[in-house]
Amino acid sequence: MTITHDSTTNVFELIGPGTRADLIQSVRESHWTELTDDLGERGVDQMLAFLATSAGTDTKLAPSLRVDLFWHAFVLLTKPYADFCAALGSFVHHVPVRGSHSPAEGRAVLARTKEAIRAAGYQIDPEFWPSESSADCSADCSQCHAGCTDSPVKK
Repeated sequence: MTITHDSTTNVFELIGPGTRADLIQSVRESHWTELTDDLGERGVDQMLAFLATSAGTDTKLAPSLRVDLFWHAFVLLTKPYADFCAALGSFVHHVPVRGSHSPAEGRAVLARTKEAIRAAGYQIDPEFWPSESSADCSADCSQCHAGCTDSPVKK
């Protein structure tokens, strides 16, 4: 796994407060009605860390279910999403993978993704990344309904 991360770029500052608010509101309206502003901010940060890590690795990564909710909302904001990816230096495509997903595969990709995010210098918020042994992992470890992944950068 190759990870590149420019520590001089603060990925959390690459989107403005208006886009953050739009993402939180979108997730709140479509999937998570009890989402607080604080939890929403943390969710945006976890999504940005996931995307920055994905942009800097040649390994296929996948978001947790909760992180994927924010990614789906961000992809729909095409201009801010494209601008964010341009600032990262790599467009991170959202790639649904159709077909069956085993819990073991889901746990493995979730563990690999969390390891990559940590290796890139970001913190994992357990509210957004279930542990492999938690009860939530049976549902969340297979990521979104379509098994969404990033598009690995070819090194």
